[in-house]
Amino acid sequence: MHLPKLERRPELDALRGLFLVWMTVTHLPTRFSDFVNQPLGFVTSAEGFVFISALLLGRLYSRELAQDPHTVRAKLWKRSLKIYQYHLVMLALAFTIGAEIAIHTHKTAIVNLLDFYLAHPVVAILGSVLLLYCPPLLDILPMYVTFLFLTPVVLTAAVRIGWRWILAASCLVWVLAQFGLRDLVHGWIVHITHLPIPLQETGAFNLFAWQALWTVGMWLGARSASDRVPLKVPGWVAGIAAAVCIFFIGVRFGWFGPHLTPQSLGAKLDKWQIGPLRVLNLTAFTVFVYWARRYVLPVFNREPFVTLGMASLRVFCAHIVFVFAGLTMLYGDFNSDGLDQLHGIPAIALLACTFASLIWLASREVRHKRLQKERRRVHEMKEREAAHLPPEMAKTGT
Repeated sequence: MHLPKLERRPELDALRGLFLVWMTVTHLPTRFSDFVNQPLGFVTSAEGFVFISALLLGRLYSRELAQDPHTVRAKLWKRSLKIYQYHLVMLALAFTIGAEIAIHTHKTAIVNLLDFYLAHPVVAILGSVLLLYCPPLLDILPMYVTFLFLTPVVLTAAVRIGWRWILAASCLVWVLAQFGLRDLVHGWIVHITHLPIPLQETGAFNLFAWQALWTVGMWLGARSASDRVPLKVPGWVAGIAAAVCIFFIGVRFGWFGPHLTPQSLGAKLDKWQIGPLRVLNLTAFTVFVYWARRYVLPVFNREPFVTLGMASLRVFCAHIVFVFAGLTMLYGDFNSDGLDQLHGIPAIALLACTFASLIWLASREVRHKRLQKERRRVHEMKEREAAHLPPEMAKTGT
């Protein structure tokens, strides 16, 4: 049975663009990052970006996989290879230009990002190529490559045995991640590869925990591909979710005293492990936003968010370049919080230059994609027309 092709949902691109804007402001070393650092409780742009990316993949490829699994696997693995190539380019820039700046300027912020590479360049290069060594800011793409490479396996298994078993297995892996699965696997990999890369240099993200976010996103994407309303959220459930969100906002800003703070709750709210209380916060936030989507989405379903979301890979890589540029502009003296930030005119100039460049880059990428799509459409139309012409006329083009 041939299923109709799904239409592109611009609001999903807009959400991904929104998370990219949020991520960029958070990463740029300016005073403005303080205002966007978990302002809605324990929810960040990274979780949103990974979740929406997985949802889009599940929506686009879950139905196609049932009809043409070989083509879908080839597409996803080709996409994974493309992102891996971008990752290598970012590493090359960091290990050459970034390292030279760190060595000659002794900028603390850049030295801290590349300290393992500067101390062990050969091990760092080999480890980074194998996705084992992931410097700060350069650890999202390796996670994305890994998840995308495994996505065809997960989608194929979901078609054969159903999503219930996939979600149960993902939940089990998340539980094991809370009890040291990453440490165990890391020790095994170091023993096999003989690359002495410390655990803290393998990236901040615990992939065994974050895979649950990716899996749930794919599941919801697959449901949305076959059901116009993949989830039904009653009003009373949305009310409870809103109350939970308000509670975590209170914890985030210390409304409830010293016993309910991010520090006192510790690992239960950990971002990199996606601790259990963080899961509760993310679930409540997602449920409430989904229930209120008719009011929330129109606010963000506009430019430049849509264009930024459609060119997310290049925008993400470009934003890292501007973050490194911002780190070279730092004054060198750390403040009382141990952070160094730009403020005043330099901060505003960095933000303006960054977003003007990102929007220009995204617009150029989207125009290029549309032009390629139009060329393919015209070429396919000409081929169909030629197929209905007599052979002698098709050869002459008459």
